[in-house]
Amino acid sequence: MLRRLTPVLLTLVVVALGITALAARPDPGPPGRGADFVVLAGVAGLRWDDVDPQTTPTLWRMAEQGSIGSLSVRSAHRPTCPVDGWLTLGAGNFAAWNGSRQAGGCPPTGVTVEQPDGIGANLPDQEGVVRYNQDRVSWGATPGALSESVRCSVAVGPGAAVAAARPFGRVDRYAPVLPADPAKLLGSCVLSIVDLGSVDGEDRASRAAQARQADAQLARVLAARPARSLVVVAGVSDTDPPSRLHVAVADGPGWEKGWLTSPSTAREGYLQLVDLAPTALAALGRPMPERLFLGRPAASVGGRPADLRAAIDQPADADREAGAQRRVAGWFFTLLALAQVALAVAVLPLLRRARRHAGPHGPEPVSRRVVAAVELLLIAAALAVPAALLADAAPWWRGQHAGWWFAVVAVLLIVGGTAAVRFTPGHDRTLGPLGAVAGLATLVVGVDVLTGSRLQLNGVVGYSALEGGRYAGLGTVGLGVFIAGSLLSAGWLAQRVRRGWRPMVMVAVGGAAVVVVGSPYLGADSIGAIALTAGVSVAAAISTGGWLTVSRLAWATMAGLAVTIGFAVVDVRRPATERGSLGRFLAAVGDGTGGLTVHRSSTANLETLVNSPLTVLAVAGAALVWLALLQPWGGLMRLFGIYPAIRAAMAGTAVAAGLGGVLGGSALDVAGAAGALVVPMAALAALRVLDHSTDRTQPGAGRPGDEGSGGAAGGPTDGGDRPGGGRASGDGRAGEPGVAGPPTTRADLPDPSGSDHPAGRGAPGRAADPADGADPADGAGPTSDGTGPDGTAADAPSSGGTPAPSRPGGRPTTVPTQPGPASTEVATG
Repeated sequence: MLRRLTPVLLTLVVVALGITALAARPDPGPPGRGADFVVLAGVAGLRWDDVDPQTTPTLWRMAEQGSIGSLSVRSAHRPTCPVDGWLTLGAGNFAAWNGSRQAGGCPPTGVTVEQPDGIGANLPDQEGVVRYNQDRVSWGATPGALSESVRCSVAVGPGAAVAAARPFGRVDRYAPVLPADPAKLLGSCVLSIVDLGSVDGEDRASRAAQARQADAQLARVLAARPARSLVVVAGVSDTDPPSRLHVAVADGPGWEKGWLTSPSTAREGYLQLVDLAPTALAALGRPMPERLFLGRPAASVGGRPADLRAAIDQPADADREAGAQRRVAGWFFTLLALAQVALAVAVLPLLRRARRHAGPHGPEPVSRRVVAAVELLLIAAALAVPAALLADAAPWWRGQHAGWWFAVVAVLLIVGGTAAVRFTPGHDRTLGPLGAVAGLATLVVGVDVLTGSRLQLNGVVGYSALEGGRYAGLGTVGLGVFIAGSLLSAGWLAQRVRRGWRPMVMVAVGGAAVVVVGSPYLGADSIGAIALTAGVSVAAAISTGGWLTVSRLAWATMAGLAVTIGFAVVDVRRPATERGSLGRFLAAVGDGTGGLTVHRSSTANLETLVNSPLTVLAVAGAALVWLALLQPWGGLMRLFGIYPAIRAAMAGTAVAAGLGGVLGGSALDVAGAAGALVVPMAALAALRVLDHSTDRTQPGAGRPGDEGSGGAAGGPTDGGDRPGGGRASGDGRAGEPGVAGPPTTRADLPDPSGSDHPAGRGAPGRAADPADGADPADGAGPTSDGTGPDGTAADAPSSGGTPAPSRPGGRPTTVPTQPGPASTEVATG
């Protein structure tokens, strides 16, 4: 009865962990204090390295008493040109000005502003811009949504007119430049938007002169600001490619000496351009058009250094890091893809010659030194992405040649990690390197997530604040590595326990990983958590051996659906400002705008599939597995048969990585990152299994599956192939522990309990047990390499080799087979 209830109980545990991780949300905190007036002052192209006490004294004093942050100026056009930035500010959503554009440039765009009555203004192009954003841009932005949310607004300058124009083109109050006394104009409406000019070019003297002019205009605005007003200064756009992070300063009641942040970034010191419109309405106490705004109200949080120079150095350094990351990330992933493809080609002949023949006939085996060198290269390749993530702990981007500094740091970390794995106890066991690499990768990513994901923000293998897609939590590459590492670690641990406990271990380790990925306090990736839940369910279902039957697949599917539905119900009931991505999507489906989300996701999948180097990693890894490792000579089927928990972990990784990438809009990026870890380790383990493919082990006097010094029933439980000695000696003598002579080892054993065979069948000397899920009527013959359908060692007559006598106490010994065709591992009874 308990055996039948096990799948139900495990499903409930996975579902409970998944929903618990996804349902809890951080407290958004009390709303900020209100203001009677809001003034949004924009300077296109203003960066933090333009701000200093001599060049911009007014802005410096404002930053001293207010809150500061880095502003991501993402819009619907890349890069965000000034007209796009002003339009996005007024829309509260990613918008773009229509018309032809230079690829990657920001040509001057003339904005026609008509003043028919001398009070307000009219933009004759506004209606066409609105139609363009509604029909041609996938974000569904409505330019002028901010001005439509207040009774009256003021615009000063052409850029401000673009932001303040209502959807039909009307600007309520307009002045082309600041009047001599702007107090009356700024106090005439609750919302004022001021264009302070722009700062462009890379010449330091030219930028300083432009920043000085903008600062003089800001001084006039602050002198004339209404009482109880909130003033926000923002670098609203780029002026030259490539994109950069820009200035954001807020000064007013409740905004004293802190960091700016918003729920859209969930990162202290960062906010987006789309957050400025909802911030203004929240400060004024006005309701927000949730369907039109994509941004969220900003807030001020503590923790800023008391010294302003030290505080400003942080966003300025973040801008330098983000710029260096963009230059380095491309060539890093390209080199990684090329290296892994070259390594895959080099492994092929080793797989062909890895099987050691018992007699004098057959190809000469590859030199042990060559195999050892290739194994080290495989370990290094698997550790490349975790090492690149850890490299961001060193400030390599501050050097003059940032790319070379990153390469030096990353190579040193790869060498150190490879050495650590090489000298880890148990390295000589079949699964020793796999367990060590998986644990190390999981540790690096997990610790980073638990400490705030600081290495992933603007990191080479993380995410960039310049892209505006994610600012906190687990990124695409990190998700792939964490999925692969956590599931392989779970499989390695599960293989070391009894067969009946393996699903429990899978659920325990996988459930903890789901919490880390999905918790808004940690990974903050609800889609990744749902995908990982499905992967954990699949892995737990087949961890005891056998096929992924319809019933097992049904339970895994039900677990994933239960987590998705449970979280969706919880998330959609939250206030709109607190919903996650799934809740926002369901709300969009309810109000008829869900098609835009689907369109954006499909477009992102296609663009990523075509342009990302990780696609090459995913395709090359899949080709190596399918065309080589899963072939009769490839060794992976044999590995899966001997170690069913590893087979389950790799199957779960494939499911989770595939779902996470497609549902998250990153195509094969998650699978590529996971494959960069899994495929080299699978090749290494396959090489080791093939190296032991001609060994035979005779059990002791007891029945197969009896517990003893050889381990518990249910397959190898020590994580490797050396429980008490070395490899069998080449002269046919079994190696005795403590006796000098050739090294001996126990070969990779099939699961004597039958758990390593499909549905529990095929265990030599043991009848199929229906209680173990075996079907007595379902037979399966060996494959061409002597393995069963899932890679297990097939039953073979005992005449293939001469069994050696058992040691005292029934401990099995290993003897070589007689010369002849390649044999298989057979546990004779």
